[in-house]
Parts: sequence; C-alpha cells; structure tokens
Amino acid sequence: EKASGAMRDRPQLAAALEYARPGDVLVVWKLDRLARSLRLILDTVEQLHGRGIEIRCLQQQLDTSSTWGKAFFQMMGIIAEVERNLNHERTLAGLASARARGRVGGRPRKMGDAQVISAKALLERGDRTVAEVARELNISTATLYKYLPAARHNLTQAEHGTH
Repeated sequence: EKASGAMRDRPQLAAALEYARPGDVLVVWKLDRLARSLRLILDTVEQLHGRGIEIRCLQQQLDTSSTWGKAFFQMMGIIAEVERNLNHERTLAGLASARARGRVGGRPRKMGDAQVISAKALLERGDRTVAEVARELNISTATLYKYLPAARHNLTQAEHGTH
C-alpha cells in the first residue's frame, strides 16, 4: 500500500487484515508501515493474535510467534513511535527557525502591494474590464478577484445597471 502508515483509512491494509485467517502470518516490510503509534501497533498485534495470526517484519527481522519476538516487537514499536515524534519535533523546530529568520512557507504571493494598488486604480477608472486589467498585470482574473473581491461585486452591479 502506498498510503502513509500515519493514515487511518488504508483500504489495502484493512483488506489484508480482514482476509487473514488463523495460522496465517502477516508480513510487513517495516514496522512503521503497519502503524505509526505504539497504541495502534499493539492493538493491531493483539487483535491479530486473538485471531491466531502472527506478524513478521522483514526490515527489523521480527516474528511475533515467539515470546522474545513479541517482546522485541513491542520494543521496536516504542522506538518507531519515539523516532516519529522526534522527527515531528525537528520539523516544527525547523519551521519555527525559518519563521524567525523571516522565511514563510507556502506559495509565494502572486501580487505585491504595489500591483494591488495599481489594479484597484485601473479598475476604479472604469475604462478597462477586469479581464483587461488582469491581462495587463499578467495575472488571471481569478487572482485579481482574490486580491480585490470588490471587483467581482462591482462587476455584478455594473452588469445589472446598479451602482
């Protein structure tokens, strides 16, 4: 399955878990592919064991059919969860550091303040349509409406002959 282990709705995993029968062994590549939280890993393992189904993890060479394998599986679950939490903390720290340096994530603004003022002035003159102003500024009409929502309102009033 290509879905992240962090996602709850994973149809391929759900189908495999439903299909598994007593005596089967569910093989996963890595422990974090089964689930990302310790609670979910333990719940899944407990549910499968209750149905007589074992789990093998290829990357960590785990096998829940033995007592040591079960214990090691639980320890690896803890480690996987800690690793994920540390990764999350590092990501948040990196984003905070970037913000402190003035860097902001996300898509760059299409129009600067000067362009917005210019577009507003051109539209207020009334000798150009929204499409013409957008073309002149090399932006789409949707972008222009995003930055100047009143332009849509004014256009609607002009179409109906009201101001």
